[in-house]
Amino acid sequence: MKSFTIYTDGAARGNPGPAGAGWVILDAHGKLLVENKKYLGELTNNQAEYQALLLALNEMQKMGTGSLVLCSDSELMVRQLKGEYKVKNEGLKPLFREAVLILSRFEGHHLKHIPREQNGEADRLANEAIDGHFGQ
Repeated sequence: MKSFTIYTDGAARGNPGPAGAGWVILDAHGKLLVENKKYLGELTNNQAEYQALLLALNEMQKMGTGSLVLCSDSELMVRQLKGEYKVKNEGLKPLFREAVLILSRFEGHHLKHIPREQNGEADRLANEAIDGHFGQ
C-alpha cells in the first residue's frame, strides 16, 4: 500500500478576510510530490483550513489511493475530524462533511495536530497565495 504525508494550512488576514491555502504532499520516503497554493477569497481562518485540506485531498485522489498521514496546525479541524469536537459552525459543516467523505475513499488515514513551527512550508504557501493575489 502506498503511503503519503500531507501538510496543509489555511490563512486569513482578518476573520473573515482575504484567505489562502497551502499544501504539501510527500511520499513514504519524504520525497516532495506536490507543493501548491490557492487564493480562496474572503473566508474565516477555519474555513481556509478546511479548504486547504480539501484541495490537498482532491489533488491526492488524482494520484491514487493509499494511506495518508494528514498534518495540520489547526487543532480545531483535526479534533473535529477525529470526532473529539462537534462541528457547530454552519459554515464549517459542509466542509467537514466533504472532508469525511473524501477521507473514506482512502485505505487509511491518521490525523495529526502539529505545532505551527512544523508546518512552515504549508503556511508559507498559504500566505504566498494571499500576497500573490494582491500583487505583493
